[in-house]
Amino acid sequence: MTTCTRRHWLAAALAAPLAMTMGARAQAFDPTHAAWTALLKKHVRLLRGGQATQVAYAGFAADRAALKAYLDSLSAVSTATFGGWARAERQAFLTNAYNAFTVELILTKYPDLKSIKDLGSVFSSPWKPKWIPLLGGKVSLDDIEHAMLRKRGDYDDPRVHFAVNCASIGCPALREEAFVAVRLDAQMDEQALRFMSDRTRNRYNVQRGRLELSKIFDWYGEDFRLGHRGIASLAAFAGRYADQLADAPADRERIRGGSVDIAFLDYDWALNDAR
Repeated sequence: MTTCTRRHWLAAALAAPLAMTMGARAQAFDPTHAAWTALLKKHVRLLRGGQATQVAYAGFAADRAALKAYLDSLSAVSTATFGGWARAERQAFLTNAYNAFTVELILTKYPDLKSIKDLGSVFSSPWKPKWIPLLGGKVSLDDIEHAMLRKRGDYDDPRVHFAVNCASIGCPALREEAFVAVRLDAQMDEQALRFMSDRTRNRYNVQRGRLELSKIFDWYGEDFRLGHRGIASLAAFAGRYADQLADAPADRERIRGGSVDIAFLDYDWALNDAR
């Protein structure tokens, strides 16, 4: 065997285990996100029957190694693998990624943190830095939410706003289990129902004769006009939850008919911490 041949043989011998390892990692990704579910069930506390949740960030900090292993599994997924998945699997993946990396972001400064906004400043946002290794590059939380999940023509699903969690009391609840493709529609519907049932964040004000909704609907009202499930306006979306928003039958009918004024409540950016 010549020297050149030996070199080629040695290079191939060294590369083969590496290729097998990388291939095994890609194949090992768990589409049920069981590791994330285990962490959520352990560290998310339900309030008011799931209308809201608190997060035990101290518990997540103690389980940082398990969280990192899950985040690494997300980061190991290639763009080619992701592109080959069904729509629901991609949507569940991105939603879980947003929520898991948000928890990791909080842990970088926990417990000396009262709000996720403390991670930013007057001139910067905690959602804009590109620090997340995902799909072959570095992305921000804003990239995952706005450039991926809200990208027109990909999902066009306003329920994303009840699924992603920004680590704040004003946010819809961090779900106590991972989103999975086979149950995604049911999970998203339940997230919407839970949030719309929470009278601290969405309600009919009898005294003022108006709907008072979360500021989310002000910021992202356009997403509720895309025709998802035949809904083409925010009023029509709210009408589907009339029974959750009001008590009196007459008020419920007004909401269903879209004949009520809508106002938006202040958003509570305090950390949704269980301590």
